[in-house]
Amino acid sequence: MTSVWTREDASRIDPRPENRISEITRPRRSDLDRNRVYWDMWPIQDRDGWIADCRGRELWMALTAPDRGDPSLRHFEAKIRLLERKPDGWTDLGDVLPDRAVPYEREWAGSAVTDGTTVSLYFTAAGTAEKPGGYQQALYETHARMREDGLPVDWSVPAPSVPVITDDYQPADAHEGEAGKIKAFRDPAYFRDPADGREYLVFTASLANAQSEFNGAVGIARKDGTQWNLLPPLVHADGVNNELERAHVVFHDGRYHLFWVTQSSTFAPGLRHAPNGMYGMVADSLFGPYRPLNHSGLVLANPSDEPMQSYSWFASRELIVSSFVDFWGMDGRELPRDHSQVADRFGGVPAPLLQLTIKQDRCELLQTIDA
Repeated sequence: MTSVWTREDASRIDPRPENRISEITRPRRSDLDRNRVYWDMWPIQDRDGWIADCRGRELWMALTAPDRGDPSLRHFEAKIRLLERKPDGWTDLGDVLPDRAVPYEREWAGSAVTDGTTVSLYFTAAGTAEKPGGYQQALYETHARMREDGLPVDWSVPAPSVPVITDDYQPADAHEGEAGKIKAFRDPAYFRDPADGREYLVFTASLANAQSEFNGAVGIARKDGTQWNLLPPLVHADGVNNELERAHVVFHDGRYHLFWVTQSSTFAPGLRHAPNGMYGMVADSLFGPYRPLNHSGLVLANPSDEPMQSYSWFASRELIVSSFVDFWGMDGRELPRDHSQVADRFGGVPAPLLQLTIKQDRCELLQTIDA
């Protein structure tokens, strides 16, 4: 049964100090390429959701693009890069996937898991190779072997995970669009249910046959044999919000925590007091029913004076949360219209990692971790 994130839930959103992220006073680039920008991140995890030990290395993936002086252009050149997290920061290890003739144009966010021998990457194939600049989205996957040094190599040809969309979901097949208003079929996040060992992909979706244009949903597909089969959404936000991005499930203390991120601008009118943040619900089984964490669903929010300083939060089994530095140092000001001035305030690097704490239906920020 699909659970609902309701207008009543969202109307109760009121960030508290224990849900506020500390101010980022200076983004840290570490050993990352100074000619690139970095955003949406995820660790290589084991199949139970813990951050994997890749033969002595801690490896992550992130979307990157050349720095063109206009942050909005990055989405149209996005490619997944491999990062290594070390005690003193981040190192860029280069493109994850080799250049190949593929039917899509660029790579958007996903997840990666390993069994210690192989690595599987589930990602969003965006656009089409025939016509650049589109907003078409599909769920794809590719698999590699893990080399002795922990690096993934010999990737298989990327292939669709879910070739057919059911009537529960609105296809994200439009070429034209506008950020925040497009429909979604993206961000696949792997999850293995400890209750029975079944494998799933949780993803950002749009509800079909909705009552509102604000019809964000969290979709799910189950692996049956070698096929991923779509099931009805876990949650929808019809009439509340258009995008429940980076959706993923974290199993903790015997319960299922469903997290997603969203922005003030994608809430329906009357609910835009809600901040850019990480949101979530909790259930006693994977298929619910789900109830909002912290009564409203809000888990993390940026500082009140810096409402856009970070975004795209993703939690691991350890409750370690990654994100990237978005627009920082604004001191309550609105973004300028000039592209060069906007670029000066765009971080485009990993944000400090965060540690959550969960107690029953409360989920709060415990501490900030230096990356």
